[in-house]
Amino acid sequence: MSHIYEDPATFKDDMINGFTAAYSRYVQRVPGAAGVMRTGGARKGKVSLIVGGGSGHWPAFGGVVGPGVADGAVIGDVFTSPSMEQAYRVAKALDGGAGVLFSFGNYAGDTMNFGAAEHRLRGEGVDCRTVKVTDDIASAPVDERHKRRGIAGNFPVYKIAGAAADRGGSLDEVERVARLCNSRTFTFGVAFAGCTLPGADKPLFTVAEGQMDLGLGIHGEPGIRSVPRQRASELAKTLLEPLLHERPESTERAVVLVNGLGATKAEEMLVLYGHLLPALESAGVVPVLPEVAELVTSLDMAACSLTLVWLDEELEDLWSAPADTPTFRRGDVSVFPGFEAIGAAATVDEQAEHVEASKDSIRAAKTAREALHAMLRVVTENEDELGRIDAVAGDGDHGTGMTRGLRGATEAADSAADDLGASSLLDVAGKAWADKAGGSSGVLWGCFLQAVGRGLGNTGTPTPAALATGIRDGAEMMRHLGGAKLGDKTMLDTLFPFVDELDKQLEGGASAADAWSAAASTAKQAAEDTARMVPKVGRARPLAERSVGTPDAGATSMSLCVDALTPIIGRDCTGGAQS
Repeated sequence: MSHIYEDPATFKDDMINGFTAAYSRYVQRVPGAAGVMRTGGARKGKVSLIVGGGSGHWPAFGGVVGPGVADGAVIGDVFTSPSMEQAYRVAKALDGGAGVLFSFGNYAGDTMNFGAAEHRLRGEGVDCRTVKVTDDIASAPVDERHKRRGIAGNFPVYKIAGAAADRGGSLDEVERVARLCNSRTFTFGVAFAGCTLPGADKPLFTVAEGQMDLGLGIHGEPGIRSVPRQRASELAKTLLEPLLHERPESTERAVVLVNGLGATKAEEMLVLYGHLLPALESAGVVPVLPEVAELVTSLDMAACSLTLVWLDEELEDLWSAPADTPTFRRGDVSVFPGFEAIGAAATVDEQAEHVEASKDSIRAAKTAREALHAMLRVVTENEDELGRIDAVAGDGDHGTGMTRGLRGATEAADSAADDLGASSLLDVAGKAWADKAGGSSGVLWGCFLQAVGRGLGNTGTPTPAALATGIRDGAEMMRHLGGAKLGDKTMLDTLFPFVDELDKQLEGGASAADAWSAAASTAKQAAEDTARMVPKVGRARPLAERSVGTPDAGATSMSLCVDALTPIIGRDCTGGAQS
């Protein structure tokens, strides 16, 4: 478990502060962002490779910022993707005029947040591309390669793309070699014990005595199946055999990485590599500059993984190229052409346009503030339970993420001008939720609040029908952004039954308060019903069977939130029947 921390809520920022202080010769903090960049900032005329994801994976992501690898890293909270705003700010700071390449593991939160940042950057004239890493063979079959997660294979993709960028390659070239490397990178891992979040008193999952979990994730998820523990010689074959099944034809040379996930000691991994080498030789595999080290960890997880990158001449040349970062060094980086350091480009804080609001809308905005506080209270009270059910097949961070997002939203709403209408107020709160929470739930809830606000508007009198329309618009936006469908075991399986019942009640003439109460009861039952479902998207998907019998954490928090608003809704909604 994590023994050293000041406050679990500030763990990420405390870590970044210590990191930049200790390695100032390599990195500096990006102004106004949860990220780091090479000391000196952007390089004029050079493609900037920006990597990122949640913290808890040291040395990913900041530890590989430096010549020969990455130009910058965006760092989210523990096991949580950074927000769109953070990714945008880091990329904007590192734009040297030759374009930006984002690269990260294939997770829903990262995809949504980095994707939104890419869209924003392109709108401002910055040529931005994305390469997602999909190396985890346990997370999806070969014919669904695009659904695979990114785990330890992140590192070789970053190393190869970074070398291409430092040699002066164009954005097209850097993107091409990153995609090529990813297509030839495969990882399989094993866990002996779970990891513990900072401030927590027990691990996210446990492995039975004498057992080990095959097919681990790097966010505290258990493996896809448990088997008896094996000696090093047998374990080497267990890890290698599935990787050989996806070996390209007529390929002999490969990068071989034995990665520790936090609590597996170097000596143990070296024992494993010693037994792995004869198995590689027997399979006709020639290791090229192998690495046995901690490359992508999962806090204090007792686990290791094996990665193979099948090389061609171009990839081998780039893998062999020099690098100089806080945690990975090879050769002399002075062979790279010099690019002038031009510092960090400034980002401009957007100022919300002040829209004249009606008195009724200003009153509704006050109610919205109350609603946010009510949601924060109920989520805080249930934070541990939400984390517990999320940890059954996920990373256990849903409760902390919801609390972090709601706290950001309430603080932003409380500090906003008193004369804002409902739409403007919820827009401010939604942006803050997305930024502070990060992850997939952060961006989804942030967009949801903004959609509800648009439904209520800033003028006229908010009506129950307008509220219901805003909620349905927000639900559809969540479905579009997240890519989930009803029945996939997500928060949508609570939200859509809720808004369907709300519409039905209002159309039948019920008051806003009565309609909301009935819909909240429907939402509670719908959340409980998710226990029978099998997850089809997100981190829980590879562990679908373990999830059966436990309700979805996102569906549960949605139910808690709408129920907490039952005493509040109706006071400022007019039109139709009054509450």
